[in-house]
Amino acid sequence: MRSYLHDETGGAVVLASAAIAALLWANVSPSSYASVWETHVAIVIGDHELAADLRGWINEGLMTLFFLVVGLEAKRELDLGELRERTRLAIPVVASLGGMVTAAALYLAINAGGDGAVGWGAAVSTDTALALGALALLTRGRAIRLRVFLLTVVVIDDLAALLVIALGYSEHVNVTALAVAIGLFGVLLALRWAGTWRGPAAVLVGTGIWFAMFQSGVDAVIAGLAIGLVTSAYPPPRDQLERSTELTRSFREQPTPELAYSARASLVSAISPNERLQYRLHPWTSRVIVPLFALANAGITIDGDLLSRALTSPVTLGIVAAYVIGKPAGILGATWLSTHMGHARLTVTWPVLIGAAATAGIGFTVSLLVATLAFTGPLLDEAKLGVLATAILSPALAWVAFQVVKRLPADVRARQLGNTAETIIDLDDEIDDARDHIRGRIDAPVTLLEYGDFECPYCGHAAPIIRRILDKHGEDVRYVFRHLPLTDVHPNAQSAAEAAEAAAAQGKFWEMHDRLFTHQDALAPSDIYRHAAALELDLNRFADDLRRRRHAPRVAEDVRSADASGVSGTPTFFINGRRHVGVYDVDTLTRAVKAAQTAAARAVPSPAGAATSG
Repeated sequence: MRSYLHDETGGAVVLASAAIAALLWANVSPSSYASVWETHVAIVIGDHELAADLRGWINEGLMTLFFLVVGLEAKRELDLGELRERTRLAIPVVASLGGMVTAAALYLAINAGGDGAVGWGAAVSTDTALALGALALLTRGRAIRLRVFLLTVVVIDDLAALLVIALGYSEHVNVTALAVAIGLFGVLLALRWAGTWRGPAAVLVGTGIWFAMFQSGVDAVIAGLAIGLVTSAYPPPRDQLERSTELTRSFREQPTPELAYSARASLVSAISPNERLQYRLHPWTSRVIVPLFALANAGITIDGDLLSRALTSPVTLGIVAAYVIGKPAGILGATWLSTHMGHARLTVTWPVLIGAAATAGIGFTVSLLVATLAFTGPLLDEAKLGVLATAILSPALAWVAFQVVKRLPADVRARQLGNTAETIIDLDDEIDDARDHIRGRIDAPVTLLEYGDFECPYCGHAAPIIRRILDKHGEDVRYVFRHLPLTDVHPNAQSAAEAAEAAAAQGKFWEMHDRLFTHQDALAPSDIYRHAAALELDLNRFADDLRRRRHAPRVAEDVRSADASGVSGTPTFFINGRRHVGVYDVDTLTRAVKAAQTAAARAVPSPAGAATSG
């Protein structure tokens, strides 16, 4: 999620630059700007021709990939993210729809009976990149929970906006072509049960769906959204990872083309199609495709005549009012209703939600897309000017809101934090003080749990990091270690885990834990006995425990709990039951621990408990 947000916010800089470049180009050389983007481009196959101008190919062709990524992210959130707990889906859905409906109603009220009424769809959809980019700047990247909430709202916003395009701005529908697209979509669904060739086949079928939608008269970008929503996301299963290791080892022993192909296919299939596609496409959509869209669509010639018309234009004023006033008001009003009429709880505080709602008033990508479908000539220029104005006014309003939040009394902010929903727990087996190996204060407010492997070099690198965190945070953090020996890649991991448990039976688990990580290059059976001797263990008892494998069931219990929690690699960390995703350097883990400390202190109305705003 942090990686996704980073791409979105980084893409916002490129997007803004492209919009400025488009405005400069359109005002310095209007004729060349128009001639480039109106260049006719056609694909001719026999008697069939697919034709559009260059701007149209970007808007309906490349932007399909943008909406594919939107669909992928929505599906990932539903399968693995915050929305897998379906009760949490209610608030962002209601908030998003409330913002869209209120914005559309305000726009239509201003344009009632006029030529601009048809463009109401250009006044409803938030721009994902610019909204997240503005929020990151205003919160200095600290309010991750708030940014995830806003991301959920705008993803739903984009889904609804595409329905608006399909139902409100599609004319002369070719029923035959639409039926072909639906049939191909059924083929795409069936491919999930195909073998290793399903990837290339899915690309061909997806391309066919796009061509059929293009011919049908329904905006072809909907194909991207639909494909994204059926592309599954799942954590890599450990048995498949072990199978990949076996194939890779076989290839090392016999480097044949067949084994190379099998090993590569196994490695790729271990990662879900959703994550693979996002990894490949998201940097391109956020850094190239959407900025290219802005370059092709944001250029308008701004002169005195356009500005004078815009000051009284119902289209311009309607878009500005819809985004700057209607959108935030609708999000806040719908959120209030959903929290007071249902059982759902907000994952963020009300004060910061006001700032996020104001940020959601930035319209750009989808708004410009709908404007090009709804208007031509002067009305299109007036609509574009209104859309550009929202990118200035809404962040300014959000900045004011966040400045007010910073000045709220600490006890008010603490009470607000205490009323938010609890973090979703990813850890399947709760900490058992009588069973688990715990280092630190038993009742510490923050629990840092690691599934580790004594032979794993990454776990070895993490060990001193964990010690530094414990030294720094002292009484506030307890550390729990559970075993996950990756026996397919680390031949001594299982015996090392059992040795640690044999040392634990003599009251020296942590001494053996530290020694094994310090001497990861010496984990052979003879080395294990030398470590036991150095710790002054009862060697006869220790040797008997290892020979009879008395502690293998204890290690197996940890492995089962790892499987139940979706853990497939080491080291994997959980902080107060929530899986830590991403890097585990000192700074990153320290920030995560501090955030958990703040969350744990929510019930206490003190300045320490009110330290964060998101």
